[in-house]
Amino acid sequence: MPGSVSGDAAAAAKWRSLSGVPLLAGLSDDQLRTLWDASLARGYPAGHALRGEGDPASHLVLLLRGRVAATSTTRSGRVLCFGEWAAPCALDKVAVIDGHGHTATLTALTPCSVRTLPRDLFLTVIDDVSSVRRHVLRVLAGQARSHQEKITMTATMPAEARLAAWLLNEAASDARGSIALPGTQQVLADLLGVTRVTVNRVLSRLRRDGLIEVDRHAIAILAPELLELRTHG
Repeated sequence: MPGSVSGDAAAAAKWRSLSGVPLLAGLSDDQLRTLWDASLARGYPAGHALRGEGDPASHLVLLLRGRVAATSTTRSGRVLCFGEWAAPCALDKVAVIDGHGHTATLTALTPCSVRTLPRDLFLTVIDDVSSVRRHVLRVLAGQARSHQEKITMTATMPAEARLAAWLLNEAASDARGSIALPGTQQVLADLLGVTRVTVNRVLSRLRRDGLIEVDRHAIAILAPELLELRTHG
């Protein structure tokens, strides 16, 4: 009996380690256990690529130990580094959500331990668990905010990038991803430092591309992961 209890505790400690990943922090024990059972474990030595830029993003990579760099190589051979991420975290969530392939090459800077979660299951969790969807919105809004800060002044960003960043930031507090318009489009234009015509044009383009839905008083975000890409200008 003591051995059985000890074994159960050790097993629970493993799947509960997923709660250290901010994206999954709001999940119940049963949900964490389900994700653990559905995911596969793998280790990578330092210098090894976990994923290559453009590779199919069929699984969400959960980094449980180690540190990873995200890079891209230009046609001229120049290597661009987008940043480094330390465990625990989920890597390249946008690529997994939009299904268009990994946005960068992910390389282990130190020995890494990961678990890979099938994309379909991850998308189901986003759809079914409001806390995860809120977290995704917060993460994407945070990425948009971080990008804005790197630009130094919001006014230097293209109008579409400014509006996309504002929408993600406002939607982060609403599990449904819905934003009440601050009065008229002119008020929103003044807030963003652009003209009403520009706001109308950008909203129309985002709606036409299937990223948002607009009515007279509110905007619903339909594809937050794709909207975040528009914040890059």
